[in-house]
Amino acid sequence: MNLMPQLLAAAAPEQLLPARELMAFTLAAHITLVPLGVALPFITLVMHHRGLRKNDPVAMLLARRWSAVMAVQFAVGIVTGTVLSFEFGLLWPGMMGRWGDVFGIGFGVEAWAFFLEAILIAIYLYGWRRLKPWTHFWLGVPLPLAALLGAFGIIAANAWMNTPAGFTLDPTGKPVNVDIRSVIFTPMFGPQYWHFVVAMFLTAGYVVAGVYAVGWLRGRRDRYHRLGFRVPFTIAAVLTPVQFVLGDSIARSVFHKQPVKFAATELVWNTDTHVPEYMFGSLQSDGSVKGGLKIPQLDSILAGFSPDTKVTGLTAVPASDRPTPTQATIAHWAFDIMVTIGSLLILLALWYGWCWLRRRDLPRSRWFFRSAALAGAASVVTVECGWITTEVGRQPWIVYGNMRVSEAVTPTGAATLWTVFAVIVVLYVLIFGAFLGVLLKMRSRWRLADSKVGRVPADGPESDTPYGPRGELVTTGPKPSAPLGTSGSGSGTGPDPGSGP
Repeated sequence: MNLMPQLLAAAAPEQLLPARELMAFTLAAHITLVPLGVALPFITLVMHHRGLRKNDPVAMLLARRWSAVMAVQFAVGIVTGTVLSFEFGLLWPGMMGRWGDVFGIGFGVEAWAFFLEAILIAIYLYGWRRLKPWTHFWLGVPLPLAALLGAFGIIAANAWMNTPAGFTLDPTGKPVNVDIRSVIFTPMFGPQYWHFVVAMFLTAGYVVAGVYAVGWLRGRRDRYHRLGFRVPFTIAAVLTPVQFVLGDSIARSVFHKQPVKFAATELVWNTDTHVPEYMFGSLQSDGSVKGGLKIPQLDSILAGFSPDTKVTGLTAVPASDRPTPTQATIAHWAFDIMVTIGSLLILLALWYGWCWLRRRDLPRSRWFFRSAALAGAASVVTVECGWITTEVGRQPWIVYGNMRVSEAVTPTGAATLWTVFAVIVVLYVLIFGAFLGVLLKMRSRWRLADSKVGRVPADGPESDTPYGPRGELVTTGPKPSAPLGTSGSGSGTGPDPGSGP
């Protein structure tokens, strides 16, 4: 029994490890961009609407600058997303060759949404200087919908891999009689989609707010930073408890639909009732758990609201059909990290909500803003952990119960794949370095523009945007009293010196 994992590892093709590592690296890198890609259009439009409704030049300036960041992020996402698309066919030809006709509709929807989003972003950027204010805003409204449609396609494909449905197999094992509706709306689609979407929105909210929290800690207490923090943080704070409920729901869905994955994430070795919950710890080859905090009966209670709930263990299936102890431990740690950070974010959201209800004002503690500055990075970590839980917990299956990862992997030699992996790492370091460099350059340009008090472009205040024609600067006299912005028609005044992005 103890030798089985080693025997399985020995039987795995040599190219399996580099193929897995390459896919894991590119997916982990790409997913850091996804929250801004999915949710930043919505956050930007919320700020844009506020600027138009209240004739608020600061809100308009923030929306305009965020739209520039949105475009740069989208451009980088094109590269990383395209690499992932090619990897599905090049690294896993066995899966795409056999199952592509079944679940490929999800990728088709995502591709269509991607091109639609590119067009809408171009129109939105173009419209800042050329369209009427409300016309421009309403042309931007489909942007978040296109982003959600893209997420719909990707999650539909992944949910199908977790709970494949909508087909039958002929005598040769080839899938036939494909029902598109059943392929898309699999048992795990709903829980996965809403959990993913809310995660993207609250993560983007915390990331954007974190930028202005850092500025606040550095002494930039102007309205520009206050508004730049408050709007995205409010969105994230409202969604955080919602996400906690959705997370509990998807965990219970996994318990019912993928009991072996649930057993891996909870380190349950034998099927039983009154199963304890382990916080962290590692699963050993004999089924014992080393380290961690053991809470008696809690796992059964969380799974079925009763200590008498029977929880399926890993030994309920053969060793070849379940994650190894190491894989189970990885999935377990990822899940526990995600839950721990989510719990801390709820406390942060409650802190914010309590202060707002009492004083209609932001918390005054520097510790709050320190925590808020860290919340963005912590949220990205939870997104990574969520995907680790989903993918590692499903092992050894690439299509759950129908095809193992080892059956889908490319026949290309391991040496070639390791070389490609090294090249991709270097390229991604350069790409993300360039992305960070562009953002820092934009921030520097914006701060420089903010510091030029009394100088406003003839055709509008936002002369520093990297998109659209430039206007000639004209002197407007003494230092204005209101922050730099635009009411949509191109009129505005200068901001407080030292404003950040």
